[in-house]
Amino acid sequence: MSMATTHGLESQVPGLDIRRTDLPTGPNVVVPPKDLIPPTDPEISAIEREMTKQQPQKNVSSGGNPVANAEPIDKRPVATADQFAFAFDIDGVLMRGGKPIPEAVDALKYINGENPYGVKVPYIFLTNGGGKTEEERCLDLSRQLEIEVSTGQFICGHTPMREMVERYNTVLVVGGEGEKCRVVAEGYGFKDVITPGDIIKTRQDTTPFRKLTDDEFENSRARDLSNTKIDAIFVFADSRDWAGDQQIILDVIMTKNGHLGTRSETHEEGPPVFFSHTDVVWSTSHEHCRLGMGALRASLEALYKTITGKDLATTAFGKPQLGTFQFATKLLQQWRQEIHGINKPPGTVYFIGDTPESDVRGTNEFDRISDATWYSILVKTGVYQEGMEPRYPPKQVTDDVLGAVKFAMDREFKKNPKEFEGEKTEQSGAIYN
Repeated sequence: MSMATTHGLESQVPGLDIRRTDLPTGPNVVVPPKDLIPPTDPEISAIEREMTKQQPQKNVSSGGNPVANAEPIDKRPVATADQFAFAFDIDGVLMRGGKPIPEAVDALKYINGENPYGVKVPYIFLTNGGGKTEEERCLDLSRQLEIEVSTGQFICGHTPMREMVERYNTVLVVGGEGEKCRVVAEGYGFKDVITPGDIIKTRQDTTPFRKLTDDEFENSRARDLSNTKIDAIFVFADSRDWAGDQQIILDVIMTKNGHLGTRSETHEEGPPVFFSHTDVVWSTSHEHCRLGMGALRASLEALYKTITGKDLATTAFGKPQLGTFQFATKLLQQWRQEIHGINKPPGTVYFIGDTPESDVRGTNEFDRISDATWYSILVKTGVYQEGMEPRYPPKQVTDDVLGAVKFAMDREFKKNPKEFEGEKTEQSGAIYN
């Protein structure tokens, strides 16, 4: 039996309807719609807060509209378009190096009513980034983009991992700054979370070239490693120490059934490894793209092959995995219904991204199996730059996110001009043909 068979998707998540779309760095995984869970309590609370804020506007629209800080350009009462919606990547589309891309704030104002059509359009955020709780990421985005972002409209790379809580008890969580990923994992409900720092604190010769800082040593938790069995490995965010983290991941993979300190003779008994996404590069403030989690994944698989002579099967979430887009579809439908009073799926979802290998590929492949049209728009402010030949061609290329939302709304107007001139219903403020 090969390692790939041992770590096959069927053995880790029973009952899945598998669709494989192999990336250049290895196999993908799909999380099915039936496994998607309802909003957490913080999400429900956020939705309730959003709806409460709309109460003074009942004379215009009693069903609630997207949160917006600005009045529409023409000062007309703003209705909500029900035939289409937006999904945004973040890094390289709205943000770069922790700062908003100049056109991003205007783009979100545009779809929140400051447009010639006098409509708002529902939208969600779908990013492969992570390393913080969804609540913290939403607070950051709210401040940076000058809007209020709710967890009810936000998915990051590791969000679907919360569905694995009931399956795995003791988990090794890798990546991110300090203890943030441990906090995320425990917030999802994982009962026993171990970090590489815990293992290094307990046995410092585990990583001969890595020493914990004073803060890391203080926050890490010493354990009885001889009585520790790790059920699964989750890479929640980018590693801050590739050498040390890979050493520890390899140690765990090569154990007998996850028992630390043991070694498998067959190299087919270790626990599964999950990555929150597979982006090899990503866009930062640097003029050239930087290595991301997908590069760590490729490196780990190559090291395992070199050491054992066997292939390592790893499981990935995030874009372009189809399960992530299924998750996004459910979130978007929930958001439209709870906040906008629109109890039907959109006809078209415009996904705006900067990476052909994840954003465009995932959108195009999901479009082939989705009831709604998923329309890929590629911007030139991130990974993709002017003059490149995208490996996965989008349906549209624009200079930036503002150009993307203007293109999409103009396209919808040309398709259904009556929708933009339609009457606002007293119940929801949505526009119907």
